[in-house]
Amino acid sequence: MGQGSRSHDTPSIIFPVNSDQQAIEMRVVARHIFEHALAESSIDRAFGQHVVCERGVLRVREDLYDLHTYHRVFVVSLGKAAHTMVNALEMQAGANFEGIVATSVAPASQIRGFRYFLGGHPAPNRESIRAAEAMLKSLDSQDTSSLVIFLLSGGGSSIAEKPIDDEISLEDVIATYQVLVRSGASIVEINAVRKHLSAIKGGRLALAAHPAQQVSILVSDVPDNTPDALASGPTMPDSTSIEDCHRISARHGLLPQFPASVRELFQRHALEETPKSDDPVFQRSRWWTVLSNATLIEAAKAEAEGQGFKVEVDNSCDDWDYARAADYLLNRVREMRKHSERVCLISGGEVTVKVINSGIGGRNQQFALACALKVAGEKLTVLSAGTDGIDGNSSAAGAIVDGTTLVRAQARGLNAEAHLANFNAYPFFDGLGDAIISGPTGNNLRDLRILLTY
Repeated sequence: MGQGSRSHDTPSIIFPVNSDQQAIEMRVVARHIFEHALAESSIDRAFGQHVVCERGVLRVREDLYDLHTYHRVFVVSLGKAAHTMVNALEMQAGANFEGIVATSVAPASQIRGFRYFLGGHPAPNRESIRAAEAMLKSLDSQDTSSLVIFLLSGGGSSIAEKPIDDEISLEDVIATYQVLVRSGASIVEINAVRKHLSAIKGGRLALAAHPAQQVSILVSDVPDNTPDALASGPTMPDSTSIEDCHRISARHGLLPQFPASVRELFQRHALEETPKSDDPVFQRSRWWTVLSNATLIEAAKAEAEGQGFKVEVDNSCDDWDYARAADYLLNRVREMRKHSERVCLISGGEVTVKVINSGIGGRNQQFALACALKVAGEKLTVLSAGTDGIDGNSSAAGAIVDGTTLVRAQARGLNAEAHLANFNAYPFFDGLGDAIISGPTGNNLRDLRILLTY
């Protein structure tokens, strides 16, 4: 999926008269809107606007940093977009930095002066532990004459990790992550627990870097009002508490599922509190979001309007269960269709899935498949995809469905209800050719859902 932009005078796509052909073309249009939005929301473009270096002075949004005044400048880049962000920083400021890159996808080449770690996602691996230990060791050597630049993107929670307690093994960390991800809890709830079980999250990387000057540049895959949930907030004051962790555990029935080493910390009330906003650690720290889901939504909206649709944006189902979100958005777009034939409903953020069976898929494909069962025969197209190019444990970013999906599936012997019940959406969409395959994009701005009527 390309990261460049196209000319704004590209003509609108023409819809043919035949209804089957219309459905095909509408799937093309939906994919085009998604791909265009992602291209317009590239990290290179965002850094070009918000992270600029002239004559040795680095501007990050509204802050200025004279690089000549620091004895050392050290960069820690963490997340699925870690390499892309370091590359964008170098494009703006030159090859003046050294540091650590921890990401989940090996880049084609590495940037000189940086140590690379290939951490795990969605669960940590041994390289994740090595990455966290390297960060802590390097940051501990910084002093008041140092500038530490943190580049944070989604996926960082698992890509670098070190348990807060030595009794928690890597296997226990992996098991805990699996319990959290499958629980149906929101990303903010999941990361609240992760923060309190980690030696680097919830502001603890900032604690390690203290008393250096610190600035965090964020490419966000979390709700805009909870920036400290990004990568479980390693450099920011933590807005969550130990009490929140116990409440979340009780709400989702997590405690019996946790491995013994983690369960015991909860039972003994032995979790340690994370640094809060009044901690002196943050007196020389700044945080700036340069790219988020809002950028993506705005680009999708503009492109859909350019294609002649009446467009509305509705993000109210963020963090809702996928089935509830499907019902809500489909009802919403049907109401819109009463007033205009060609409408586009755009919805950002993420839905949740409480996984019971271990099929192959992800939240976007589960949502799309739920929609397919509800739109049979309708002139309605639904796309749901992740901007990182990865949906759950599948090789797809998401999927696209319409009123013809069930008929086409039946012709191929695919049972939509069975695939939905078994959380096995990817084989269904792969068999239809309706899985969205992009490969890792080097970006991560949450998910995008596009609903079109015609």
